[in-house]
Amino acid sequence: MTIRRRPRPQWRRRITALLVSAAVIYVVAATAASTDFSSAWNALGKQGQLALGILRGQLEGMWSGGALPAGAALAIGQSPVLLSGREAVLELRRTEEEDDSLPPGGQKPVAQEDENGSPEEPSAPIPEEPAEAEMPLVFADNGVQARTLTPASPDGYVVTGDVYINNRSDKSFDESIFDGSFAAKLSEEEGPKVLIVHTHGSEAYTMPPGQEYEASGECRTTDCAFNVVRVGDELAAVLEEAGIEVLHDATLHDYPEYSGAYGRSLTAAEKAMEEYPSISLVLDIHRDAISDADGSPYKVVSNVAGVNAAQMSFIIGTDGGGLEHPEWRENLKLAAAVQQRLLEDYPTLMRPISVRNSRYNQHVSPGALLVEMGAAGNSLDEALLSARLLGEALAETFLEQVQNSGEGK
Repeated sequence: MTIRRRPRPQWRRRITALLVSAAVIYVVAATAASTDFSSAWNALGKQGQLALGILRGQLEGMWSGGALPAGAALAIGQSPVLLSGREAVLELRRTEEEDDSLPPGGQKPVAQEDENGSPEEPSAPIPEEPAEAEMPLVFADNGVQARTLTPASPDGYVVTGDVYINNRSDKSFDESIFDGSFAAKLSEEEGPKVLIVHTHGSEAYTMPPGQEYEASGECRTTDCAFNVVRVGDELAAVLEEAGIEVLHDATLHDYPEYSGAYGRSLTAAEKAMEEYPSISLVLDIHRDAISDADGSPYKVVSNVAGVNAAQMSFIIGTDGGGLEHPEWRENLKLAAAVQQRLLEDYPTLMRPISVRNSRYNQHVSPGALLVEMGAAGNSLDEALLSARLLGEALAETFLEQVQNSGEGK
């Protein structure tokens, strides 16, 4: 862009010429005995700064073809000291002009081009709004003794990466089956991709004083604002935020009758998957119940951002109990992949994977997992935090798989 300046009136030019000439005479006289620019600068002192300032405002124009009065130019030309210092003065002038043109932060704006290819004048930078400070998490103490359960050694476990697996089934496997791959994948069909169910939906937690719920049994409630259904809501919300559609069955399959809950939740899962063939991941959300040798309950925790998150564990079923379940190893491989991702960021968040003879309805999909979200002694806040972390890990695992499969085409 060409910058056009309005012409100065003639009387301003005359006054400027007189001022410059006077300044030149003063500077030449003051520096006559000086041998270099540094001594000349000292000789000027404070009284000469005004004169030198006038000169500095015109020097650049003189050596670039500007309109410095001829008398002033002649006088300066007769002063070797001023001539020797002209480059220093000009450099100072250029530095000041560059500093004045820089936006906060010191970066020069890059000229853009308009639709005709002509450079546009950079727009003024928009100041960034200060980021809101994140409030630290604060959970009320529910008074239950806390423990962090981690394996003391690899003895008795199958270990792959950071993942410990406790094989309590009659089936055999070793670490060679774990290569990071798994059969489960997000369906490309329209509709929900994840089904969340609760075989034991009334399972609840130990609430801090003042946050109690109406109990339907020991650490159980039909109030879905306090039981594991609420944890499923949190998990679903995280997955939805990641763009993964979720169907959440909030039915309490264990109430009013506990016996037969797995049969009822299986019927619900099969019905949902028949209605929505797009479902490829089935999550059955529970919570554990753990007591010490004296029968006193305790909670299992991992420190996350300065607060307790409920330790989680995957329960993987097999066909060791005699029921058909040919793809149980794929469920196990998926659990190991998700657990590895979680442990990389939260090393104590996951308890060892437990493999058992019962199949826990996991035959419905190679992407079926049973998750214990803490224990009865944990608070709901602790379980909700873990649900958010699990949701993020699941989303990252499956979305990365989709990305990798797309790159491989």
